[in-house]
Amino acid sequence: MTDLHLWLRHETRTTERRTPIVPSDARRLVESGVRITVEDSPQRIFPREEYEQAGCQVAEPGSWVSASARAVIVGLKELPDTPAVLTHRHIFFGHAYKGQPGAEALLRRFAAGGGALLDLEYLVDDQGRRLAAFGFWAGYLGAALAVLHHRGALRAPLVPTTKEEMEAELRASKGDLTALVIGALGRSGRGARTALGEAGIEPTCWDLAETRDLDRPALLAHEVLVNTVLTTSPVPPFLTDKDLDTPDRRLRTLSDVTVDVGSPMNVLPVYDTTTEWDHPVRRLREHPPLDLIAIDNLPSLLPREASTDFSAALLPQLLDFETGGAWGRCLDRFRRASAELGLTEG
Repeated sequence: MTDLHLWLRHETRTTERRTPIVPSDARRLVESGVRITVEDSPQRIFPREEYEQAGCQVAEPGSWVSASARAVIVGLKELPDTPAVLTHRHIFFGHAYKGQPGAEALLRRFAAGGGALLDLEYLVDDQGRRLAAFGFWAGYLGAALAVLHHRGALRAPLVPTTKEEMEAELRASKGDLTALVIGALGRSGRGARTALGEAGIEPTCWDLAETRDLDRPALLAHEVLVNTVLTTSPVPPFLTDKDLDTPDRRLRTLSDVTVDVGSPMNVLPVYDTTTEWDHPVRRLREHPPLDLIAIDNLPSLLPREASTDFSAALLPQLLDFETGGAWGRCLDRFRRASAELGLTEG
């Protein structure tokens, strides 16, 4: 265990303020014999000084490219486009196993350099359950933004906040509405239901039973839809373009927490690009109006709370990093995805 070197990289996306390892958990790792290097990052919610006090070394942003080959590079969102070859083991959300745009190019970079992707989405127990996830906060914020927009209280550009401030905004917003949460029993669905409850809304809740034989007229009869369903195999879409053109559609705000755009597993193939913090809402239809919220890093709007929860779940997995188990399953999934594309190392 003492030879494990974790390298926490700076996130290049300017709106990404989260971290997978918070300073208090970094201290526990250091005390367990793990060496940690933390890249300086101006937008990370926790300042570099807290990591230094926890016993971490500090490096320049982007310097992971020249780190020792044994270093394990840890991040959250996408890698920069360079270098063209990836020689390290990387821990982050790669979004590369379901045919997403850019997935094959990313896997080719790993094959060219002999590195490996340990995708956090596939860090699961032996029952296939995620061991560390941002799902609750993604669902919470997806529902919160939908309510605020529908009630005319959403301000753009979006800025990071705290749960207390978001709760106050939800409670202050006014207006009756009907809401549907799909995937209501999962982590994201629970977060969505919590936010709706703060806004005084009792949503309709659908999960597997309701989506097996989906009632589209009932779906379209709700004013707000929050989708939190993440699928690993193609399923019939919940909505199609034809559904959006239904004249008596009451649906006005669609918040897609899953944001599987571009993937054949996408259950809402009615849009082709995400929305962003500067412009969080996009109009999909004019008559009657229908607005979309599809932001792929929602939990970064509550960066401290989201990071703290995620890091607490990831910590025991990092303490057991070299023991196989969940990390072995991650590596097997990477190798299988690479083999499916006919990729070999070197």
